[in-house]
Amino acid sequence: MTEPNPPDTMLDRLRERLTPEEFPTDDRGRIRMVVDSLVLHLHPSKVPVTTIKWSYTWGLGGLSAVLMTILALTGIILLNNYTPSVPQAYLDILEIRSNVWFGELIRNLHHWSANLLIIVAVLHLIRVFLTGAYRPPRELNWLLGVAMLVLILGANFTGYLLPWDQLAFWAITVGTSIITYVPLVGESIGRLVLGGPEVGANTLLNFYSLHIALIPLGIFGLMSYHFWRVRKDGGLTLPKPVDPAPDPLTWQKPERVTTIPHLVRRELIYTLGWFAALLLFAMVVPAPLEGIANPDISPNPAKAPWYFMGLQELLLHFHPLVGAIIMPGLAITGLFLLPFFDVTSASVGIYFRSRRGRSLSLLALGLATLLTPAWVLLDEFVLDWVGWLPGWDSLISNGLIPLALIALGLFLLDGWAVKTFGADTEERVLFLAVFLFTAFVILTMIGIFFRGPGMALYLPWNMPAAVH
Repeated sequence: MTEPNPPDTMLDRLRERLTPEEFPTDDRGRIRMVVDSLVLHLHPSKVPVTTIKWSYTWGLGGLSAVLMTILALTGIILLNNYTPSVPQAYLDILEIRSNVWFGELIRNLHHWSANLLIIVAVLHLIRVFLTGAYRPPRELNWLLGVAMLVLILGANFTGYLLPWDQLAFWAITVGTSIITYVPLVGESIGRLVLGGPEVGANTLLNFYSLHIALIPLGIFGLMSYHFWRVRKDGGLTLPKPVDPAPDPLTWQKPERVTTIPHLVRRELIYTLGWFAALLLFAMVVPAPLEGIANPDISPNPAKAPWYFMGLQELLLHFHPLVGAIIMPGLAITGLFLLPFFDVTSASVGIYFRSRRGRSLSLLALGLATLLTPAWVLLDEFVLDWVGWLPGWDSLISNGLIPLALIALGLFLLDGWAVKTFGADTEERVLFLAVFLFTAFVILTMIGIFFRGPGMALYLPWNMPAAVH
């Protein structure tokens, strides 16, 4: 006896699971059933009502997926009107802006969505960190998130060069120079990425290939697995009050509601709202475009893209090996190792761990806001490690010694938090992480807004008009 043929389509599979009375007979009902089935492949049939509140997740993970979809769709349109060659790339951008229907709007939407994606991805990781949602069994998803952030930065960096204007050419020139500071293999990696000794036609082709193929495939692949892991790990973490009930027996399981329509309705409103805001912004604010790239005329100052300005600021204060390689390497390593040395599960779902954690976070924010600019000013106008230690290698005098002093300062801050506030391990991790992240954000802001000609410090409102 032969086995019956398996169902070929989603409708066939739904027909086998439903009785004839339940299966819709009209096309509209069947389409809705297929859409509902697709939604339930991404979400469980029911979700805790507490996890769909905006004040817990802020919809940052979903917004990242929406932005990736916008980038993919607008990128395909731009791809069909672009040639990755010099100087045709720049001429194609002018053509897109002037002669392609809605071309400038599409380019603006692509550009600003890409920039917003960096901010949203960082905020999403911060939200996961602040609620402890990176701890077991969700540690793999945290690693996937960090990896996706690195790829998002890579996608923005490679796409930055494609207009082939002065802004892009010199920003990439500055940004790629960081690669050469990698010991032993830096020069080789730099030549491989650039396709030669400097930014040129081969660099444009390399970045184009990475931007439209390799990096997007990596992001979408990791993103798909990331969403699957959310369900595999039991869904989103449940928000908890800062002061839980003293008796665990009094705690009740949160109410659960159906995904359709409760969650889907919220996601649809959220998506439409953000798309409308982005569309309006893209209509009003054009994506930057300067004159065609000229290797013989360097702007003053020549700055990296804004998301790498924190690194460029570090290079002004430290030996390149320390500022460009060791410190960022330690930061990324710390992010990857975080779930393995902070494994407390009791506070998962509580923003800032505890009331004491909130106080420590606020304190770290204030200290970093005060100490970081003070250190920049001190290093700019007072400290002169190379001059004070003329016979020493600059790696030691202007690299390892300042780094050791900063590490000592962090160690003393950590000890002070333990002694004064009685902070436990997870609160100490929170305190140091908030301090370091705030310090890096301030360094980025200083690099963007307070560095003028020659990368000297200046007040933006006192900047001569000619320099702008």
